[in-house]
Amino acid sequence: MNKFILLLSLLTVVVSQPVLSNEKPNFIIILTDDQGYGDVGFNGSKEIITPNIDRIATEGAKFSNGYVSYAVCGPSRAGLLTGRYQGRFGFDRNPHMDPTDPTAGVPLDEKMISEVLKPAGYTSSIIGKWHMGTHPTLRPNKRGFDYFYGFLSGGHRYFPEDLIYDSVEQGLEQENPKKQWLSWYYTKILENESIVETDEYLTDELSTAAVEFIKREKDNPFFIYLAYNAPHAPMQATKEYLDRNKHIPKGKRRTYAAMVTAVDDGVGRILKTLKEQGIDDNTLVVFLSDNGGPETKNGSDNGPLRGAKGDYHEGGIRVPFAMRWPAKIPSGLVYDNPVISLDLMATFAALAKAPINPNKPLDGVNLLPYLTGTNKGAPHDILFWRNFDKGIVAAREGNNKTLFIKKSNKKELYNLEQDISESRNLTKENKQHQQTFDTQQSKMTEWESGLAKEPAFKGLIIAKKENQKATKAYKKQQQK
Repeated sequence: MNKFILLLSLLTVVVSQPVLSNEKPNFIIILTDDQGYGDVGFNGSKEIITPNIDRIATEGAKFSNGYVSYAVCGPSRAGLLTGRYQGRFGFDRNPHMDPTDPTAGVPLDEKMISEVLKPAGYTSSIIGKWHMGTHPTLRPNKRGFDYFYGFLSGGHRYFPEDLIYDSVEQGLEQENPKKQWLSWYYTKILENESIVETDEYLTDELSTAAVEFIKREKDNPFFIYLAYNAPHAPMQATKEYLDRNKHIPKGKRRTYAAMVTAVDDGVGRILKTLKEQGIDDNTLVVFLSDNGGPETKNGSDNGPLRGAKGDYHEGGIRVPFAMRWPAKIPSGLVYDNPVISLDLMATFAALAKAPINPNKPLDGVNLLPYLTGTNKGAPHDILFWRNFDKGIVAAREGNNKTLFIKKSNKKELYNLEQDISESRNLTKENKQHQQTFDTQQSKMTEWESGLAKEPAFKGLIIAKKENQKATKAYKKQQQK
């Protein structure tokens, strides 16, 4: 009888203990669109106030040399989501918006973070901007994402009254080709494959969707890819957010700041929800931009960095980048070795114990050992970039940054530790620097040999030119 009572007592103790159903960490990527390197507090901004975004850096790690794998939206996101240089599978251009083209997106034999995490028991969501293909086979719910709330295109209007088309196809039925081109920005928001009517400013809508997803999935391991379209054009902000930035002169810069403020509020809501749901310590949150800010177009500021979106100087590819995981990452860490967005897939897969296809090896690495001090080395010996259409190849090895522009045979070498603004081209100074360039160039050539020989699809710029021709033809027809 005593043995039975003892056994019953032990069972009672076991049952009464909290069951950790979510032993694996949750992952959240918060990605902004076209945000400048200098436009967060943790990178020194005194003008645009970002207390919630800054918490990710101050309560975790700030990457002072954090990069993306491309200088414009689509290819950068393809690299982030696959953990592989997107040039390996020909994603060298922003994809054109054509629901009939199954090639204009990430190929089906390339696995995204969502697809890799699914066998490890994760529920995944993409909230916001997709831009990874509009053909039915390329859409989020076909790529491992259990939940999609957002839009398929590369940009979008922010106010609900602007969203007038029930589908991309409806917009494409416009007779005027110019309206066809613009129709993507005016489509209603999708929840999975269903249209939803919205009544909030879009950035707020996306933040709410992320908060609700966290509440639903708090007891299971989850991955959220929160891809804000802010502060990408069109420059639209509510009066509330504009009023909070009256210290900035009226104009594009104030509107841009207001759009960043909306994102910062959303980040604050997400961090608060993690705390309220009791999963803050076990959630790894990453913040970064998809490329540098296009300063003249949206009022962004890349700080001391040379260049902007589309460039392969630092202003196009070095971005605000921070990571927070209270259970593992020391707070207040400033990590100076170069890292890249490709590292996120490798980090998540390692922590989730999710297998990677050996025939599709990752170009990123697991960052956690470097952040905890287990590994004292640098995550990467060298990082690479390529713009196929412009004929530009770039690399960073240690502090040496190399650019080679094939069409003009222009050679550039900078020491980023001494010259963060890339103002002093060292190749013109002496033979030793020229030798350094030549050594790095040979590595770039070897790396390029492993990439696709040409882009996999025609891309947005070519499609836009075709549209412009069609618009001219349409106008001539209308004049007859």
